[in-house]
Amino acid sequence: MSTMYAALLRGINVSGRRKVPMAELRALLVELGHEDVATYLQSGNAVFRSASGDASALTAGLERAIEERFGFPVDCLVRPGAYLAGVADACPFPAAELEGRQLHVTYFDEAVDAARFASLDADAFRPEEFRLGDRALYLYAPDGLGRSKLAVALGRPAITRGLVATSRNWNTVVKLVEMTRD
Repeated sequence: MSTMYAALLRGINVSGRRKVPMAELRALLVELGHEDVATYLQSGNAVFRSASGDASALTAGLERAIEERFGFPVDCLVRPGAYLAGVADACPFPAAELEGRQLHVTYFDEAVDAARFASLDADAFRPEEFRLGDRALYLYAPDGLGRSKLAVALGRPAITRGLVATSRNWNTVVKLVEMTRD
């Protein structure tokens, strides 16, 4: 039995730094023994099929291989397609009524609780809002992420310390669900 996974790489190919060409990432995933490998966009989204049922081991192996190949560490999150679909299905915002740039999901490497965000005055950022999910945070930013003051506040080290986190807009969330569907 095999599972479709998505690998979400954090902070690559931004402003010409930490370059990980998608063709090379696909080749690396094949070298690691994965099948049905594909990438989406240039921002570090890959999907693959693996016989392994251990997402943590897949993450660690991919991070090691990327550092060996490219010479710098890259935080990765590897998630099965069923998890991605569950996150999309659980969205607390009316995704079908919003533009993809208005809704984002930040994926975390571990569960987070509301206490981590207690210092944040969420009302001060309205109409922007966020909600927590299963190792995920949903962010509604009506003017887009680039103009979001709430996104900046949510990314402060005091809030994210100790976490691996990477965000995707709703269009990418939906596309990765489609690409990892068995």
